[in-house]
Amino acid sequence: MKTYSVKASELKPQWHVLDAEDQTLGRLAVQAAKLLKGKHNPLYAPHLNTGDFVVIVNAEKVRLTGRKRDQKEYIRHSGYPGGMRVVSFQEMMAKHPTRAMEYAVRGMLPGNRLGEDMFRRLKVYAGPVHPHAAQIKERAQGDTAQQAAEEA
Repeated sequence: MKTYSVKASELKPQWHVLDAEDQTLGRLAVQAAKLLKGKHNPLYAPHLNTGDFVVIVNAEKVRLTGRKRDQKEYIRHSGYPGGMRVVSFQEMMAKHPTRAMEYAVRGMLPGNRLGEDMFRRLKVYAGPVHPHAAQIKERAQGDTAQQAAEEA
C-alpha cells in the first residue's frame, strides 16, 4: 500500500468568516491561524499551503482580558540608535484597528515563504462590511449542490 501525498492542484481552498465582536484577541487569532495553516483539513501537509481563506470582521470590537488594553505595547526598532518605536494597543486601535489582529495572527504562522503565502489569505476588516460576499455565497451554493448530488 502506498502512502498518499496531496498535490497542490488537488486543493480547493474555502472561505471562512470570523466575527471578532466580543471575542478575545488571542483566541480568535488561534482559530484564524489554524484555518490559514490548514490544520483543520484532513489533507493537511506541512510543506504545502493547505489552508483556507479567512475573513475577520468587526476587528475594532475585539476584546482583551485583564489590563492588557492599557498595558499592551507594540514595539519595533529601526536598527539605528534611538530607533525604537512603541505604540500602545489603544493608539493602534484608534489609528489602525485591523493591524492588531493582523499582528496576532502573523505571529502564529511560520516565519518563512509558506507563512507569507498563508498570511496573504487573511482579510481583516474593522466593521461588519467586507467585499468577499461573492466568494462565500459561491462556496455555500457549491456545498448545497454537492449535498444534493450526494443524496441523489
